[in-house]
Amino acid sequence: MLLSDVLAASVSWQPDAGDTILLAADAAELPVIETLVATLPARARGRIFIEVESAEQVGHLETPGRVCVSWLVRERGQSLRTAVDAWLAEMLPLELEREHRVYAWIAGDRAAHAITSA
Repeated sequence: MLLSDVLAASVSWQPDAGDTILLAADAAELPVIETLVATLPARARGRIFIEVESAEQVGHLETPGRVCVSWLVRERGQSLRTAVDAWLAEMLPLELEREHRVYAWIAGDRAAHAITSA
């Protein structure tokens, strides 16, 4: 059994193929994020927010082509909570003609959740 299988199961990570992915955490949870990213298919799409204390902590995270990584630097006033709230407000607009579905794991909550606009 691979570590990625164990860790993904321990955070209840089971997104559907059509889900938009949201991962959000501070630098302390980077190993979890790296492991969850390793389980994503090549066609995955979504956003990853990683909050760090200083610019020196900004790194590189290899992701599928349609998954964007944003490094948030606290000493610049950037906030994980603000970024996640703004992204969800944009990605889950209230439109009657279609349903939006985001599959999210945010640090501090070991369960992943599906969030929909419907």
